[in-house]
Amino acid sequence: MKPQDIIKEKSSLWIFGYGSLVWKPDFEYKRRKIGYIRGYKRRFWHGDDFHRGDKEKPARVVTLIADEEACTWGVAYEVTECQVEASLQYLNMREVVQGGYITEMVEFIPKDGHGSVLSLVYIATPDNPIYLGPASDGEIAAQIAMCRGNTGHNIEYLVRLAEFMRHHCPEVEDGHLFSIETAVLNIFSNCRELRSNDRKSLLLEVI
Repeated sequence: MKPQDIIKEKSSLWIFGYGSLVWKPDFEYKRRKIGYIRGYKRRFWHGDDFHRGDKEKPARVVTLIADEEACTWGVAYEVTECQVEASLQYLNMREVVQGGYITEMVEFIPKDGHGSVLSLVYIATPDNPIYLGPASDGEIAAQIAMCRGNTGHNIEYLVRLAEFMRHHCPEVEDGHLFSIETAVLNIFSNCRELRSNDRKSLLLEVI
């Protein structure tokens, strides 16, 4: 589905983010809602050779993997009128051209319970040449710990996503995300007893 096909006859659109979009949308929007989509799990299985890594050391960023039993939490942004075309042009460059993602339409369920909406989401598939696939938490953590790209360090990406989940979705246990965060922490120090703020400070000091 191409962006130009999405905006035809649309005066508003919801865009769901589950990675860097949860804290860094960088486009204008009318409102945002925290919530989730069903049928997908979030995994650090996609490569990034621009924003958080480079050609020699591709970073690890998240994509969605189909799983009927899973759900993924994030943020949906409503864009309206001229915001629709502007946001899609920006995201086409950020997510498709530079990131290698494709678009799908999914049902977004807001945390506030005020009805679901159809939302656009960006997903990286195994067909992408920089798709990295599954690996152990330790292997993923080691890769994250050494990568930096045009937008910043791969560790920042991990920390911001983990902090979003702790702050906005404290009742949700994202085992994959938090296990990788712990594995990165353990690379630099034995930090299993650190408070949440201390964990964040340590990782941000590293980068």
